[in-house]
Amino acid sequence: MKNYRFSLVSIISVIASLTFIGQMFYVQIGPDSARIREGTLKYGNNWVTVYPARGSIYDRWGSLLAGNEQVYEVDVDLNLVSQGGNPITIATVANDVLGIDYKQALDLASTPFQENQQSLVLKKLATEDEINQLKQRVTDIQNKPDYKESNNHIASLLGLIWKPYLIRTYPEGKLASNILGFYTFMDRETGKGNYGVEQVYDQELTGTPQQRLISVTPYTIGDVNPIPAGASLILTIDRAIQSSIENTLDQALIDTGAKGGTILVLDPKTGEILGMATAPRFDPNIYWDANQQYLNNGAYFNRAVGDTYEPGSVFKVLTMAAAIDAGVVTPNTIYHDNGYIDIGGIRIINWDGAGHGDQTMIGCLQLSLNVCLTWVATQLGPTRFYNYLKEFGIGQKTSVDLDAESVQPLRLPGDKDWYMGDLGTNSFGQGLAIAPIQLAAAISAVANDGKMMAPHVLRSMIVNGRQYDTPLQVVRTPIRPESAHTVSEMLATSLEQEASTALVPGYRVAGKTGTAEIAGPYGYSMAETNASFVGWGPVDDPRFLVYIWLEKPTTSIWGSVVAAPVFSEVVKNLVVLMNIPPDDKRLASKNK
Repeated sequence: MKNYRFSLVSIISVIASLTFIGQMFYVQIGPDSARIREGTLKYGNNWVTVYPARGSIYDRWGSLLAGNEQVYEVDVDLNLVSQGGNPITIATVANDVLGIDYKQALDLASTPFQENQQSLVLKKLATEDEINQLKQRVTDIQNKPDYKESNNHIASLLGLIWKPYLIRTYPEGKLASNILGFYTFMDRETGKGNYGVEQVYDQELTGTPQQRLISVTPYTIGDVNPIPAGASLILTIDRAIQSSIENTLDQALIDTGAKGGTILVLDPKTGEILGMATAPRFDPNIYWDANQQYLNNGAYFNRAVGDTYEPGSVFKVLTMAAAIDAGVVTPNTIYHDNGYIDIGGIRIINWDGAGHGDQTMIGCLQLSLNVCLTWVATQLGPTRFYNYLKEFGIGQKTSVDLDAESVQPLRLPGDKDWYMGDLGTNSFGQGLAIAPIQLAAAISAVANDGKMMAPHVLRSMIVNGRQYDTPLQVVRTPIRPESAHTVSEMLATSLEQEASTALVPGYRVAGKTGTAEIAGPYGYSMAETNASFVGWGPVDDPRFLVYIWLEKPTTSIWGSVVAAPVFSEVVKNLVVLMNIPPDDKRLASKNK
């Protein structure tokens, strides 16, 4: 479903762009164009394009994540130099103030003027202090009109010009860089946002340039009336949560020896992404640095969105939710597990290769029995099973407002490459690939009364001083509220019975581990795995959903060993940062 939440802002941008184009047309070839050009020549003015400041980006509480810093480009205007500028004076001042090599500056300033070469760059990124020094040198020379250089030519800085422009800065460095992206600037015509929200909202952030009549002589230019800046963005991201989960992820990679990973935190009731940490990360202030070459692979820029993997047993949450909703099992349904099940010509076994006898559906989740979940899928049958997966959005993009979302189509009955064995392997998260954002969004429906909200990172957009909030959107309702509550309770009970390391003292949480074999050229192997955990809480009133993926951990291959304790650590920090009281105090207050 196409996301409509930014239609109004898009319409405003189109109208502004058309107005700008119309103004340029009028100035250049309209009925008064000749008079306008005559006036500009007569009074030494010229029509120039003035670009607005790029909009800023803030977290949900107003902390600046991306802003602008004014710098200057210092040029030599060869036409002005030919009218009385002194290359020696220019080279001397450029060397003294800007640190430019004297000979290089002299060569540039001595370049003969040609129509196709109006000016040459002396220095980009000149500071405000350097420009103030240049202004003082100009004033000093103008106050001594008879001062002569050693070549007996009158000293003159005519032709030394500077123009301000803004560069993009990220005051938090690497923080949330996978969400923000970065802005490349060569000139205002070609600057653009890359990756993340800088790319998705590039047009809105850029704003609309305007035509202004200004002096062509730099020393007589007054202040140019500012034009409206581009739209500013207020993200759903909480800076404190983002920092916390980035630190937790970094430590988890050290502790587990994992190759990479991601931690995603969202509000299941709204779809707002509160934090999204991935590793590796980069510093957008120096996006060009050779040590950040992994950026060439878009998937690795934000793996929570751009990378898919076989999730393993965390997927069992959806299989069980579908079966509970369809009424083919209840939490107390008994399944006798003898350790294997045959389906579609393949034999499926449990993770430990053993049978576990009679088990309720809660026991099947607690022990994460592949055989049991395959049997559950057969009770649904292929048609109902895959219809539920489609309702959960599996195999489809979430249309989250971040760039390069990756999706792997879901093989379905009737497809030439689908066979009955897929029903078994898909039931426990094998044989299909999914990005973390997609599975987190799907499972969030279980935490949110069966409603699946559209995940998003834009909370509000400020355009010309007016704030436009992102409307919340229910994408689908794949299961009934009572089914969602039942599955949440089952998963909370299974963690408690297991005494899982995912548990958080004082808070009741629901969750599921995942350990997925990684397919290689000779089939699946347990030598390397993807370890995951998904959980939410408090169970009676979920405020957060946390999704964790650790790629190829080396200290242990099991999600219950490496990913579950990371969940506990994340939640211990979340309840403090989100000001969520322990269950006993919160429930006591609610019941007063």
